[in-house]
Amino acid sequence: QSQFVESGGGLVEPGGSLRLSCAASGFTLDYYAIGWFRQAPGKEREGVSCISSSGNIRHYANSVKGRFSISRDNTKNTVYLQMNDLKPEDTAVYYCAVNPRYESYSCPEYAMDHWGKGTLVTVSS
Repeated sequence: QSQFVESGGGLVEPGGSLRLSCAASGFTLDYYAIGWFRQAPGKEREGVSCISSSGNIRHYANSVKGRFSISRDNTKNTVYLQMNDLKPEDTAVYYCAVNPRYESYSCPEYAMDHWGKGTLVTVSS
């Protein structure tokens, strides 16, 4: 069964850092764009970041630009989200998903597939 498993979430103080991992099983990530999304309590899910199949194109939501960084390691079939200078408003469940279009370079939510179960990030003092 093809799926993602997210990990790395936890409780962190404002200003702290976390690195989330998104590991794929049952399929190879190499040729597909991968996106990170998040859903805060009582809010709709929103896109956070996306990395193209080549790794050369990266998108970030305005709210996380300059603080978050997405990367991929195809040898490990894993995508990462480095989150620095975390703020209470970053508190959410973070999910990853794949754009199943071959050699994709964007992550429109309606097109994404193989959603993981998410990892909870809580930013609080």
